[in-house]
Amino acid sequence: MKDRSGKSLKELFDALHPDDLIRYGMIPEFIGRLPIVVSLEELKRDDLKRIITEPKNAIIKQYQASLAIDEVKLVFTEGAIDAIADTAIKQKTGARGLRAIVEKLMTDIMFEIPSMKGGFKEVVITEDTVLKSEPPEIHPLQKSA
Repeated sequence: MKDRSGKSLKELFDALHPDDLIRYGMIPEFIGRLPIVVSLEELKRDDLKRIITEPKNAIIKQYQASLAIDEVKLVFTEGAIDAIADTAIKQKTGARGLRAIVEKLMTDIMFEIPSMKGGFKEVVITEDTVLKSEPPEIHPLQKSA
């Protein structure tokens, strides 16, 4: 995003000084409590996808572990992961919004799964589950030894 001078917001924030914040209207006592002012680049789609899938405590891994207790295998298709990242970008919520998006997807299924009969199940979250609020696909699975 560029402003009237043709500079990107990142360039403007990089050039920000405490005096600029005072002129904007912040009180000096508050500015003195900010030891460092840093500008960050917006997260891209691939960054958001990595955040929900790669870390040891990624939100998707947390739900997979939670459902594994009820003998359920949780699978997110690549399209679903793309759609979650795109939704966070569209909502301008960044990485913090990812958790809310995934929680909204999982709320109903987390309550329904324990009461379903049939043992091992596979729950597949698809792109349509994310974008069109369609229910996830549920398939029976054979218990592996």
